[in-house]
Amino acid sequence: MTSSSIDPSSRDESTSVQALRDLVEHFVAQRDWHSFHNPKNLAMSLGIETGELMEHFQWLTLEEAAAVQQDAAKKHDVGEELADCLAYVLAIANTMEIDLSSTLAKKMIRNAEKYPPP
Repeated sequence: MTSSSIDPSSRDESTSVQALRDLVEHFVAQRDWHSFHNPKNLAMSLGIETGELMEHFQWLTLEEAAAVQQDAAKKHDVGEELADCLAYVLAIANTMEIDLSSTLAKKMIRNAEKYPPP
C-alpha cells in the first residue's frame, strides 16, 4: 500500500491524519484539480457538502434522527456525506498547509478554557 492509497478495511485507530491527507492529495493531483483548489472554492464546497449531510436529518424528530444510526442504508449514506466533508477539510488543510493535529489540540485547549466543565 502506498501513501496515496488506504485499504478500505482500514480503521480510524490505525490510519494517520497524514495518510488521509495524502489520499486526498493524490486524488486531487491525479485529476489536475490544484488550479481549482483555493481556500474560497474549497470552503464553499465544504459548505455545500455539510448541507448535503444535513439533508439526511432535515425535518426528523430527535428520535427519528437518532434512529438513522440503526438503519444500515441511511447510516451508509450519512457516512458518505461525512467522508465528503472530511475530504474537503483535508483538502483545505493541504492547500493552506495547516497542521490539523496541532491546530485541533490547541483549539480544544481554548475551548476548554472558554467552556469549562460544570
